[in-house]
Amino acid sequence: MNEIKIELTEVNPREFFGQQNVHIDQIKSYFPKLKIVARGTTIKAYGEESLLNEFDKRIDMLQAHFGKYNVLDKETIDRVIQANGAEEYDPALETEAFILHGVGGRTIKAKTLNQFKLVEAVNQNDMVFAIGPAGTGKTYTGVALAVRALKAKQVKRIILTRPAVEAGENLGFLPGDLKEKLDPYMQPLYDALRDMIPHEKLNKYIEEGIIQIAPLAFMRGRTLDNAFVILDEAQNTTHAQMKMFLTRMGPNAKFVLTGDPGQIDLPRRVISGLKEALLILKQTEGIEIIYLDDKDVIRHQLVKKVIAAYKNIEHQN
Repeated sequence: MNEIKIELTEVNPREFFGQQNVHIDQIKSYFPKLKIVARGTTIKAYGEESLLNEFDKRIDMLQAHFGKYNVLDKETIDRVIQANGAEEYDPALETEAFILHGVGGRTIKAKTLNQFKLVEAVNQNDMVFAIGPAGTGKTYTGVALAVRALKAKQVKRIILTRPAVEAGENLGFLPGDLKEKLDPYMQPLYDALRDMIPHEKLNKYIEEGIIQIAPLAFMRGRTLDNAFVILDEAQNTTHAQMKMFLTRMGPNAKFVLTGDPGQIDLPRRVISGLKEALLILKQTEGIEIIYLDDKDVIRHQLVKKVIAAYKNIEHQN
């Protein structure tokens, strides 16, 4: 059986392994075919040579991160080990990807290479499409960038909107007043904002119209200027809705459109406005399209497996 021996000479082994070896146990879970033993300042691994080489490379990358930032956490371990090669994990991005401090001083930043590309795209373009499956941080990153722009006084308001087409439901048949009918559709947007703006201040912004959360139909006839505007769940727009939204853009506006073309809730034979827009606008100067995938999923690690399993079935059909 092949063996490698790694000496942790540049890092504190106790902190690198984590309390009760939580970090090394997480690393082991990614290499189930290897026998991995961590003692003192040494990690020994036994198994196939190709797996040992990969393990050695990932440990080197984790040591480089720990040596630079003196900290290691679950998210970093996931990100480093799941990166498709060293080029997909650059420790320098850890500081460059910072977006803002949220509630309680929480650091909010791009956590994957494609999220970092999304941040860069929004910095450099006034209209950006963020395309990818659930859990890749499209909406959350977009909302963080909007809050940052508002705090920096680059815009005067934030406008968050979604088409109210979810699972075939019709708003007219739901109980309650208009706000009560709409809030369930807008909940992901509220959730993101609550991470970034204290409760009382968020309520004040909403009352004063500085932050507006409304269904897409309410955008008709408006000129959206001096605003950071996010259209979430854009795959559920029709041709007419998408064209209407895109032509609302006024002076000093940033538009971010997020969507997952694999989760369309429109009636059959209704073409998704997002899919159509991606074809029509892909060569348009000033518009950038960022694609995220299962490597960018930052929810539970099982979400990645679910996406991969569904992707395999769809390829077979």
